[in-house]
Amino acid sequence: MAEEKDELMESENVILVDEEGEEHTFVMLDVIEVEGGEYAILQPLDEDEDDEPEAVILKIDTDDNGEEILTDIEDDEEWERVADAWQEAMEEEAGE
Repeated sequence: MAEEKDELMESENVILVDEEGEEHTFVMLDVIEVEGGEYAILQPLDEDEDDEPEAVILKIDTDDNGEEILTDIEDDEEWERVADAWQEAMEEEAGE
């Protein structure tokens, strides 16, 4: 699994397609593990300059073919746990 995570991190830019079929490019900021699940922290590249930078958190899952995919986090509590864990990691990194 570590190789797959490294492979995902090597491709710093991730292109995702929204419901309208439009492509959006993101920068992979981090991959974290929370309670046995892996999550990608992404930042959009195509934000307006006036907007405050906002990270997007997606779960790293596997499809039927065993390929890694990024999926939305449906559970609000799960999303909060991951967001809190990432925030704590950023605070620890800033304190070092």
